[in-house]
Amino acid sequence: MDKRGPLISIFTISIIFIISIIYNRIQSTSLEKIHDHILINENFEYKQYSPSSTDMILSRSKYANKLYGFWLGQCIANWTGLVTEMDKIGNIGEIKTGRFYTRDDWGKPDQPNIWSGDKPSELSSNIDFVFEDKNGIWGSDDDTDIEYMYQYLMYKNQTNILSGDQIREGWLTHIKKEEENYLWVSNQTAFDLMHDGIIPPETSLPKNNSNYEMIDAQLTTEIFGFFAPARPDIALKLSHLPIRTTAKLDAEWISEFYVIMYSLASYVDENKPIKDNIFWMAEHSRKRLPNNSYPAKMYDFVKSSYDAGIAWEEVRDEIYIKYQVNQDDGYNLTSKELYCNACFAAGINYAASIVSLLYGEGDIIETIKIGTLSGWDSDNPTSTWGGLIGFMIGKDGVENAFGKQFSNRYNIHRTRIGFPNNGIDTFDHMAEVGVYIVDRVVQEQMGGGIDLKKDIWYIPNEELEISVGTE
Repeated sequence: MDKRGPLISIFTISIIFIISIIYNRIQSTSLEKIHDHILINENFEYKQYSPSSTDMILSRSKYANKLYGFWLGQCIANWTGLVTEMDKIGNIGEIKTGRFYTRDDWGKPDQPNIWSGDKPSELSSNIDFVFEDKNGIWGSDDDTDIEYMYQYLMYKNQTNILSGDQIREGWLTHIKKEEENYLWVSNQTAFDLMHDGIIPPETSLPKNNSNYEMIDAQLTTEIFGFFAPARPDIALKLSHLPIRTTAKLDAEWISEFYVIMYSLASYVDENKPIKDNIFWMAEHSRKRLPNNSYPAKMYDFVKSSYDAGIAWEEVRDEIYIKYQVNQDDGYNLTSKELYCNACFAAGINYAASIVSLLYGEGDIIETIKIGTLSGWDSDNPTSTWGGLIGFMIGKDGVENAFGKQFSNRYNIHRTRIGFPNNGIDTFDHMAEVGVYIVDRVVQEQMGGGIDLKKDIWYIPNEELEISVGTE
């Protein structure tokens, strides 16, 4: 009897089995990253979805490119704005900084800030753009690092809404307790409270946090708007506890204004000029601000000045007189005699941010220039709008605007601790993680769906309603 037949059969089956394993491993590996240019999260169950004819359709790969543009635009704006941070805050109180910058100061020597004595910025001796070329690495700063942390926490915890306990654990894990920990005012106070066992939102209550009116939340939470494209109602839900980690009342509403702006960036008609879209987004975001609040009155003042054709420098100077000298519209921080006349406050920096937003008219270069020259905590609002416009024009749009290519690497360990790969990440990967978070939000919060073959999201088209912020 010839026994080779069974042996050949066994051998053939074994070979087929091994090939199958190898093939499946190759397939699995490709799914973790990009297969046919489609991002697939193996840790998420993509459910079947029957789309409606009224659903909004968004490309996931295009969105990844936009998120790359966000991180890149934010870093360019952040590091450029840092050149003039706290150079010009006015002449009230012990610290006096002379006249504010004007457009004519761009490219000229940087003046010392309130901490540097008689020395200009170490980043640039002149007021100019700060870039990181292809071979470099962008360093994290307080305008990008906590947003990075929140994105990481959402992905790690496989959730789209962070709990107070998760926020506290994330802060305590990834932020150094000792100096230099790159925390100031409300962020630092909230961090100290967390060490005492207090959990958000209690970390923002005025009775616990005397710095609740400061700028912190508006530079650490805008990204939640991108996690809920075209759905500001969902974006506000996602961002509520992160905002309430450090902000309350007016500072909270200002932060929500930014979150809504970021969410509406996916709602716009891309066939229209970016200026028209940004102005539409701003008018809708304004609805969140209670009419009797100082942020609402600040916005209305800047917008009416823009409509009247008044130069941005004059408007910025009038903001200083109106809100810090005269203390109009209930903005009474000068009378509190805070350090540097509350130069870190949410209000005055919000007013300055609306100047750069409107007068920049959607041009990323012009917006960053005006933001950098506007005064006060100049890197923060500038980063917000650099990130927003960077998202709207995408990676290629940012590079084309500046006529050059930039580094895609990011070092979160410049300011934070405890992240993978010794803290070195890439904008490509950061954008990929952002897409995975949106996957979860679309499916679990919006009741929408994901078609991986077409690489698209189906987002149920809800009527755009923005409610007024409440206490």
